[in-house]
Amino acid sequence: MSAVEETLSPNTVSENKQLPLLDRFMNFISSVRFGVSLLCVLVVFSMIGMLIVQQNVEGFDAYYAGLTPAEKVVFGSLGFFDIYHGWYFSLTLLIVSLNIVLASIERFPSAWAYIKNPKLTATEAWLKNQPNRATFEIAALDKEEAARAISDAFVKNGYSARASDFEYTEYARDDAGNKRFSEMVSKARTLVFGEKGRFNRLGAYVVHVFLLTLFLGHFVALRTGFDADVRMTPGETSNQIQLIEFNLDKKEKFNVQLPFSITCTDIQQRLIDPQGNIEITNTLDWRTQIKIDDPEYGVTVADVSLNSPYSYRGYRFFQAQTVPLGNARVINLELTPQNGGQPVNVEIPRQGTGSLPDGTTIEYEEFLPDFAFGEGGKPDTRSGEYNNPAAVLNVTPPGGQRTRVYAFAAKLADNIPVGAPKVGYKWRLASFEKSPYAHILSIKYDPYDAAFIAWYIGGFGLLGALAFVFFSSHRRVWALLEQSGTGLYTVTIGGHANRNHLGFEEKFKKIVADLGATVETKGDEE
Repeated sequence: MSAVEETLSPNTVSENKQLPLLDRFMNFISSVRFGVSLLCVLVVFSMIGMLIVQQNVEGFDAYYAGLTPAEKVVFGSLGFFDIYHGWYFSLTLLIVSLNIVLASIERFPSAWAYIKNPKLTATEAWLKNQPNRATFEIAALDKEEAARAISDAFVKNGYSARASDFEYTEYARDDAGNKRFSEMVSKARTLVFGEKGRFNRLGAYVVHVFLLTLFLGHFVALRTGFDADVRMTPGETSNQIQLIEFNLDKKEKFNVQLPFSITCTDIQQRLIDPQGNIEITNTLDWRTQIKIDDPEYGVTVADVSLNSPYSYRGYRFFQAQTVPLGNARVINLELTPQNGGQPVNVEIPRQGTGSLPDGTTIEYEEFLPDFAFGEGGKPDTRSGEYNNPAAVLNVTPPGGQRTRVYAFAAKLADNIPVGAPKVGYKWRLASFEKSPYAHILSIKYDPYDAAFIAWYIGGFGLLGALAFVFFSSHRRVWALLEQSGTGLYTVTIGGHANRNHLGFEEKFKKIVADLGATVETKGDEE
């Protein structure tokens, strides 16, 4: 498809019917009309993909359950639940790409001719037939000075300029100015040609290149990549991911071995209100710190944030969701000596340890947001909410035995066993940084970075190319010089633009005005 317009005359259609079948087929699949029709089909497919929830989108199972049996059968048989992987979508994309390539090959030479071989000859009649034209006289010592004045006016208005002499043959005229059709004479004329934005003629083909890049990138990404999930809990290491396959309402997962191992070293949830719950509506950002241990490339530490995914060897890590069980990234303990004295504050990160001045070691073992004793007297949580938060600690005094200690956010009486002083201190959870139990990262595997090429190079390049095509234009102006008297030269000037005709008209009037004339002068024939 090209910006060059197709002009079909009755004779052209008649001759086309006599062409061989293969030539007619090639003309058809390279036509602008056929390409636009295919693009409309792609738009329809894309709209179906937006209106019908796709089976790899979160919440599809609930959407599918709400459909009628007839809708399930029709949409499923037509492949509407996974339309972007459908054979007909890929086929349409392939034919559109072929149409773009063939149309570009066919029409590029004519567009390039506008740039390589500009029109450097023009007759008075041809110039007066242009959309913008004027005829006036200027005073100059000679033809070179007149051409230089016109060139300066072109350059002043942002146009390149070149002057050239050419000869042409016309009918001789008698003293009354009538043509003598039996006699021809040869005349020399000087023409000044100016143009601006000539490469706009190639804008359509730049659009084609980025459009093909976009198509190719997405096609390769869909065919060679996959989506997977991996659960990240601080302190845990995994060398497997859960590959996701969708079959209508069934979301199947199975483990796939990675060429490297991933260790979660930290997770964080930045909250709008630190006193609120760890809900999506109260979240500014999620952050997961991972350590990648690759036998081939060594150790790499990376952060994966909500708006900052991380790419490694074709694997792109995104924040997907959280395990919404309340936890604490950092706890701050307040320890009051049992025998009296000033309280001691200790800050311990998740999976970390702290120490007291007397050498006592404190290990942060577990956090329970809604503390309760479960079966067998084991500590447990009733819910994921921060109703009764408590930290489970392992405390080892110098030369003593390891002791389990519970630090509650609420102040407990000493006569309650879990609130009684232990290891010489009364323990309290003074504050903590809220954080979910685990994050789930979504991994998109794209071995050729095709999605990156499609989104960034193809997508942004296409936007820039379209802006170049529609917000600029190829403007051309010709000025024909002919001596009309001593020190006087008649100038016939004409020009046109391939778009933004109103803007060009204003610029044309400005050029004429800079030459000391107006458009509405003698000889300005309709």
